[in-house]
Amino acid sequence: AKSGPGVIRATVLVPLFEGSTGIEVLLTKRTELVEHHKGQISFPGGAADEADADAVATALREAEEEIGLDPKSVQVLGYLEEFETPSGFLITPVAGLLKSKPKLKLNRDEVEEAFWVPVDFFLDEANENREEREWRGKMHAVYSYQFGGHRVWGATAAMLRGFLKRASG
Repeated sequence: AKSGPGVIRATVLVPLFEGSTGIEVLLTKRTELVEHHKGQISFPGGAADEADADAVATALREAEEEIGLDPKSVQVLGYLEEFETPSGFLITPVAGLLKSKPKLKLNRDEVEEAFWVPVDFFLDEANENREEREWRGKMHAVYSYQFGGHRVWGATAAMLRGFLKRASG
């Protein structure tokens, strides 16, 4: 993994639930009170604490803090591809399967709302918006999705898209 001066390592949990209509993924909307990525759609997660044994521990601890998810209810499936954000974060996504749809308890300082999206929505290319953006002198494709009143873009969209393309490929 790349890491250098100023890179902040973070981990997110990609919570998946297999319902009657197929697999759904849980996303959260960050509040305007958080330090980074205000108001953005994201996965539960955050920077590692020294006490965390590994990235899985970070992801489960943060999900419990942010949305009240019981770590014991998560079957960890494994790591997804790391993603580096233009804002200097190196994010390790951990995919986790939930045995049942949890009753969430949102930490209102950090999470404005949480919502489930069918994975099929992201697999349908009709829902995919693509634009070219310049970053560090190179052009990059930036993907976004509009789901209800939510715009899913940036690192969250990129990680979802990468994961789903591999999972369905």
